[in-house]
Amino acid sequence: MNTHYQRLGGQEAIRKLIDRFYDLMDEDPDYYGIRKLHPADLTESRNKLYWYLSGWTGGPPEYTDRFGHPFLRQKHMPFAIGESERDQWMTCMLRAMDDMVVETDLKQELKAAFFKLADFMRNRTG
Repeated sequence: MNTHYQRLGGQEAIRKLIDRFYDLMDEDPDYYGIRKLHPADLTESRNKLYWYLSGWTGGPPEYTDRFGHPFLRQKHMPFAIGESERDQWMTCMLRAMDDMVVETDLKQELKAAFFKLADFMRNRTG
């Protein structure tokens, strides 16, 4: 069975997805709510999400090799993340996948998985 990592196209595709995601976040005012939660220089954010998604989608465990267990919810606790931020993150990620022309079935699978992940990061109501 092919992993999501393989179905997306591997390392290059994951990097392209992450770069498009952060480009959209940086350029589109619709994502200001999540952009303001990030540092001015997005290099480290891009790398960490790339490393994390590589392993999360079934590819090399680059994040855990570098940093150990991600403890995502704990690491996101200092940031106010509600439904609005979750939805901005999701919309931005879905647009990035659309721009990559991810096949429909894969996109639906990833959308469901990403939503669970994004919703788990919420630490406030509203």
